[in-house]
Amino acid sequence: MNRLLGILLLVLAGDATAQERFDLLITGGTILDGTGAPGFTGDVAIRNGRILQISRDRLSAANAGRVIDASGLVVAPGFIDLHAHIEGLSRMPDAESHVRQGVTLAVGGPDGGGPSPFGPYLSRLDSLPLGMNVAFMTGHNTIRRAVLGMADRKPSPEELARMQQMVAAAMGEGAFGLSTGLFYLPGTFAKTDEVIALSKVAADSGGFYTSHLRKEGLGLLDGVAEAIEIGRQAGIPVVLTHHKAIGPAMWGKTAVTLAMIDSARLAGIDVMADQYPYTATSTGLGALVPPWASEGGDSAFARRERDPVLRDSLVRGIVFNLEHDRGGGDLRRVQFAHVTWNRTLEGRTLHDWVVEQQLEPTTTNGANLVIEGMLKGGASMVYHVLDEGDVERIMRHPMVAIASDGGLSRPGVGVPHPRAYGTFPRVLGVYARERQVLPLEEAVRKMTSLPAARLGLADRGWLAQGLVADITIFDPTTVKDLATFQSPHQYPVGIPYVIVNGVPVVDAGVFTPNRPGKVIRRPARRG
Repeated sequence: MNRLLGILLLVLAGDATAQERFDLLITGGTILDGTGAPGFTGDVAIRNGRILQISRDRLSAANAGRVIDASGLVVAPGFIDLHAHIEGLSRMPDAESHVRQGVTLAVGGPDGGGPSPFGPYLSRLDSLPLGMNVAFMTGHNTIRRAVLGMADRKPSPEELARMQQMVAAAMGEGAFGLSTGLFYLPGTFAKTDEVIALSKVAADSGGFYTSHLRKEGLGLLDGVAEAIEIGRQAGIPVVLTHHKAIGPAMWGKTAVTLAMIDSARLAGIDVMADQYPYTATSTGLGALVPPWASEGGDSAFARRERDPVLRDSLVRGIVFNLEHDRGGGDLRRVQFAHVTWNRTLEGRTLHDWVVEQQLEPTTTNGANLVIEGMLKGGASMVYHVLDEGDVERIMRHPMVAIASDGGLSRPGVGVPHPRAYGTFPRVLGVYARERQVLPLEEAVRKMTSLPAARLGLADRGWLAQGLVADITIFDPTTVKDLATFQSPHQYPVGIPYVIVNGVPVVDAGVFTPNRPGKVIRRPARRG
């Protein structure tokens, strides 16, 4: 009897030991759990892609298949990028420029540009070897273009119903919400009631609404008010994406827009924002062109440009934008990022191009070259038109997440905005450590639990037992971006480990061949 009892105890002890075994042990790091709470020294055990245990006491390394010594490092949830241009996943599924920043989940389909048809697109991504997790919004511009083309008119009841059906289908296939780019074509032709009608469909499925505002320079306050009103009438949570104030005339107005967010929240409207930590925007050359000129598409633009009367109006419209909006009143603020028809312009400015053409650097001459560039196919641009005071004011607001608005990038291709390589480490190194704009714990919260909550994710964005093991480990004393506007193709420093679904993708500073990323679909709405 005693022998049988001894055997039973040995079996039970062996079973308990087996239960405590883990694939990966992260030991001795300062754990910031993503909630904004103070850090503590502890260990994190991972098994089968999830966090098995978090302990303030040392866990046994004998039970671990692999041990990472995180002494002197911060162990944080993987960073979640609420606004990412990841259309290039089929060409760059490793997403190295994002993963090296500590990003373990990026949300694509912003600015109204979500994929279509939605479900098949996600199914194709399922087969790719992804370096990070990805999720997607469905896009208003994509849907409107499919139904109305580039027409500047209201949809008929039948057309609106078709658009609503497309939103509903995408939500059913895993979209996290509806994105709009009311600054862009053809979204700029939509009236507010159209957007409300589509947002109600997304709200019915538990989604949220994210908006590139109709105006971010002159008209910014009206743009914010419109987004808040959409949230109120549609009953949908709102993100004012890449929030900013463009042009000297609007600098400082973020004090008003942030007060508008606070007032809306007090009134029960769930509004927040996201932001990238730079004083320049990036979008197409067409941002300088008045929308009416492109109604009907590129060929319509070319026809209007050939009409002397319309061309005169077109030049005046571009001059206005150069002086009062994206141009910031100085052709030197308008920088070329990627130009397929003239690679020598990349990294240089509109002022440089005007001078190269042996013209006076006036806004009128600049406008004429903008038209020439549009006729050649346009270009990707960087506009140096933001104020550092606004950047810091927005960053301090508790309901502002960090998001890159960056595209997937490969070294040597164009001269992109440095946010593609440096957004998250720049906040940690420059704004948290060097300038002390916000505490490190708060910076991490803005990159993790805050965006996770907006996405409605309960299984990632925090460090807690049972959650998915998306983890970023960084050195708080050295983490920093290296990418600049002149030399953007530089990976950051101070992020030695990025773990996606329990698997290291960046390991001791080396970008590995591991590709554990998954396509994340919106969880079914509860009750």
